[in-house]
Amino acid sequence: MPKKDFSQVAFDVVQRATGEAPKTPEPTARQEAGRKGGLKGGKARMEQLTTEQKRELAMRGVASRKNAPADKAGASQVKK
Repeated sequence: MPKKDFSQVAFDVVQRATGEAPKTPEPTARQEAGRKGGLKGGKARMEQLTTEQKRELAMRGVASRKNAPADKAGASQVKK
């Protein structure tokens, strides 16, 4: 989304102050169900993973943050 210039920001402020701002649409039942599933999905996935799988995911995360391949980020040097 492009940044708003000064006049656009001022227009939005006036609309909100006078109550003329457009209302945000309510989420549909489908959107709510998707969010509900997404909120519990990560926890359920982590409960099913073994310790070794969790370790591998953590090492891949470290490697991606360091912007390096997993084998060069110390994944093979981790003490078990």
